[in-house]
Formats: sequence, C-alpha cells, structure tokens
Amino acid sequence: MADDFHKPTQYSGDKFDEYEGGEDPAQVLRVAHDTAHALVDRARETGDPAVIDRLVAYTDANGIDALAELWARSSPRSLPGALWRIYLIRVLIRQDAVGTSLLFQRGLDVLPTIDALVAGAPMPTGPDEITDLADQILRGLFRGDFAIALDRAASFARILSAGCTSLADDDEPINPDRATELTTRADRLALTADEFAACARLYRSGTLD
Repeated sequence: MADDFHKPTQYSGDKFDEYEGGEDPAQVLRVAHDTAHALVDRARETGDPAVIDRLVAYTDANGIDALAELWARSSPRSLPGALWRIYLIRVLIRQDAVGTSLLFQRGLDVLPTIDALVAGAPMPTGPDEITDLADQILRGLFRGDFAIALDRAASFARILSAGCTSLADDDEPINPDRATELTTRADRLALTADEFAACARLYRSGTLD
C-alpha cells in the first residue's frame, strides 16, 4: 500500500491487513520474529501490571506505524502476525467504538455458536464494553493462557464477521455499495478468525514461531 502514514494513523476497515512493510523481506521477517518473541517473553516474565498496561496501550501513545513496519508482512500464522492483527483490530475498534459495538451486538444476535462465551463478551456490548474486551484479549496474550487469548481473539473476529454479514443483508436492497463493503469486511474478519484459531493450535503444539 503506497500511503504514507503519520501519527496518529487512522485505519479504515478496508485497509485491514493491507499494510506493506520494509524493503528487505528476509530481514523484515527475522526482525519481526525476534521482536515479537522478545516482547511476549518480557511481558510474561514481568510481575509489574504497569508494564502490561503500557504494552496494551502502546498504540495509543505511539501510533501503529512502528508495529506495522515490524510485523505487518509476517505470516498470519505466526507470533508477529497474530500480534499485528490483534493490535490492528484494537486500533480499529478505538477509532469507531460505537460502530464496532453495533456490528458486534448484531453478530451476537445472529451467530448460533458459543463464540460469545469464548470471547467473554459482556451483555449488552456497548462502545465501552467492546473497547474493554479488546484490551482484555490483548492483555491475555501477555498474562495467563496464551492459546486461550488467541481463541478469544478468533471468536471476537468471528462475531464481528457475522455482524457485518447480517447488516450487509439489510443494506443490500437500499445501499448495495455499503452492503459490498460490509461483505468484504466480513470475509476478511472470518479469515482473520481462522488465522487466530490456527495460531492457537500452533501454540498448543509448541510450533508457533
């Protein structure tokens, strides 16, 4: 993607997962893996809640540009790829907490699965609750069971995807362009949910690099 981003970076839904990183793929990927492992290892070794809070809120103070340069080109089924997608989803939510909460609530209404329980979504899920839930999931990567945090992220994305699909069906007769945009976002989120779930399986098998 050719756009030059400067802090504070604003990411719309259609830019999700399209950011291109540096020029040397081999070096970028090695740095991505090294920094991702160093970050998670440090976070999981520390007993200081303030350190975890700073890591969760990193993009609030620093923007997402640096993380994009480090991790955006990594495989989605890798540690840096998983971290990148969770941080990016968090940024998108904070940019439009009201809209995201509406999508999420619609997804909860139409999705006949246990994803709401896995994600740990409060009822009802308003803007404050959706923002807090995203923070909880990211914090779970640094504290507690890493694989469960990834499973929660997968369910979170799956619920949002269902909400997008449902609203796209509503918009199709009156606003087909909006319906197409929502359908595209739903497909992207469904794929991301599968990638988070795959990362959880890899972590449990000890092969998430």
